[in-house]
Amino acid sequence: MKLQCPSCGGQQEPQLICRQCGAPLPAELDCFAALALPRRLTIDPSALEERYHELGRRVHPDRFASSAPRVRAASLAGTALLTRSYRTLRDPASRGLYWLELNGEKLAENNKQVPPELAETVFEVQEQLAELRGAPAGQDGALRREVEARRDELGASMDELREKLAYNFARWDESDGSDRAELVAELKSVLSKIAYLRTLIRDVDRELESPKAA
Repeated sequence: MKLQCPSCGGQQEPQLICRQCGAPLPAELDCFAALALPRRLTIDPSALEERYHELGRRVHPDRFASSAPRVRAASLAGTALLTRSYRTLRDPASRGLYWLELNGEKLAENNKQVPPELAETVFEVQEQLAELRGAPAGQDGALRREVEARRDELGASMDELREKLAYNFARWDESDGSDRAELVAELKSVLSKIAYLRTLIRDVDRELESPKAA
């Protein structure tokens, strides 16, 4: 389905910017198409940011403040789409979740329980945090050091998961589709662990930054 440019009237395939006059188009695009990127999971963060700012300048509402209402509306919609797409793709975990969505999958279906590999860690960390919260002020030094050490361990585990996620992304980019089910299962597993680990790290950071723990 072709779009008509609200500025020059030219007909073209759905995209963010008119190839004929440079005006923004009222196109509904996925995050990759909005940023004129191929559908590949491996993305250079610097290149992504550069592309976002470049396109953002080209569709910014200030450039079309005196244009026709339809052009201004397309500019506002295009800017919002770019921002949403950039935020989705810049974070690897968010990108992975979006990839599942594009492939008709949902992490929530397999994310109702703590992953077995993390269950013991979650239990131990929550116990440590409860002890730290219950310790009298001024007598929690040793407990605090234990929690800080645990925070370092969680950070290292997160780094390992990010590496596994990057490996999964590379496999997707090279896949011919025959191993789709395996890649989906692997991606869901890694993303589930990242989600729970992020929550755990957030809880630890919150406790360490609380007035009592300071």
